Amino acid sequence: MTTSRSRALFTVCAAAALPALLVACTSGGGAGAADPTPSRRSGAPTAAGPSDAELAERAEAALAFLGDEALVEAGVEKVSDGVHTEPHLVDGKAYRLTLVCVGQGSAQLAFRPAGSGRKGVVVPCDGALVQQRVTGAGPLRVDVDGGEGATGAIAWQLDRV
Repeated sequence: MTTSRSRALFTVCAAAALPALLVACTSGGGAGAADPTPSRRSGAPTAAGPSDAELAERAEAALAFLGDEALVEAGVEKVSDGVHTEPHLVDGKAYRLTLVCVGQGSAQLAFRPAGSGRKGVVVPCDGALVQQRVTGAGPLRVDVDGGEGATGAIAWQLDRV
């Protein structure tokens, strides 16, 4: 047989065998076939989306560029738990609060006393950064509460400017 005839015969045989090979590989049959039901690990992503730990990692990663040379406080929380902190600020000094929410829905940022920052700041859970400037003046309370049905993680960092 010549080389070109052998190659043609091989191509025809391979093309004929390919559908059977694909069926055997994808049907899950055979002695060494894997169990078609995936195992459930704690914190593993579900069909609904990434795990809480993965969302927290994404939120923290979104703030990684800020560095920590002027860091006052920082953290990451589940949206359902919210952020509730009373940082110690020096009177008259400027600060920047940076937040990011990763997940679904949105959260609401509030300051007490009410005049300490902008009113009605919405933090969408789409991974976008939200920043708010604050001036130290007495005790300050920062609250970030998830909206109805909001899920995911909120990372935040308060820096002295």
